[in-house]
Amino acid sequence: MPRVARYLPASGHDAGDARARIRPIMRALDREYRETETALHFRNPFELLISVIMSAQTTDDTVNRVTPALFERYPTPADLAAADPGEVEALIKPTGFFRQKTRAIIGCARKLVEDHGGEVPRTMEELTALPGAARKTANVVMANLWPGTGHGIFVDTHVRRTSQRLALTPSDDPVKIERDLMDLIPARRWHDIPHKLILLGRGPCDARSPDHEGCPLLRWCPTGQAVVGPAIRRPRRQS
Repeated sequence: MPRVARYLPASGHDAGDARARIRPIMRALDREYRETETALHFRNPFELLISVIMSAQTTDDTVNRVTPALFERYPTPADLAAADPGEVEALIKPTGFFRQKTRAIIGCARKLVEDHGGEVPRTMEELTALPGAARKTANVVMANLWPGTGHGIFVDTHVRRTSQRLALTPSDDPVKIERDLMDLIPARRWHDIPHKLILLGRGPCDARSPDHEGCPLLRWCPTGQAVVGPAIRRPRRQS
C-alpha cells in the first residue's frame, strides 16, 4: 500500500464538496468512536491546564507518566508557583524541552494565583494570556472542562493530518485549519469531533502507514479513494 503522509488539496479543494461530506463524516466518526475526552489524566482544571502545556512536542502517555509525581509534590497553583525550577525540571524532564516547560508552568501557576485567585479562568482571552497557554491549549482545556460553549476547535497534529486527508481544509496552518473546521462543523460539536479525529489519526489514518482500505471514512475520503480506488476498480485476472 503506498504511503500518503499528508494531503493538502491546495489546488483542488472544494469547500462546497466538503460541506456536503461533513455530516456523513461526523456520523461515521460517531459510529466508530465513542470516546470524546482527552487521553491526559487529570483530577481538576489546574492539573489539566498544566498537563496540556507540558504535552507540546511529546505524547500524552509521557505526560501521564510524569504528572503523578509532579502533582503530588505541587498539588495547587500556589505550590507550583513557589516551586524550585530545578526540582520541577527533574520531574518533567522526560517530556522534552523541560527547561522551557518548567518556566511556562511555573509562570502559569503564578499568574493563576496573582490574577485569578488560584482558579483556572473560563474565557479564551484569559486562558491565552497565561504563560505557555496558546490557543490550542485553551481550546483543549475548554473542550474538556466546559464542552459545548462554542469556544473553538483545537488542532493538534492528528486533527491537522486527518482534516487535510479528508479534504476539509486546504491549509497547513493550524489557525486556518481551525477556521475551516469551525465553518463546516456545527458549534455544538466543536468539543468532541476533534477527539474523534485524533482517534482516527492514531488508528487507520496513521501518519506514515495509513490503512486506507480499513478506514471507516474511506467512502468520504478523497485521499483514501485516490490510493484504493484504482485497485478496487481494476478487473481481476482470469485464471
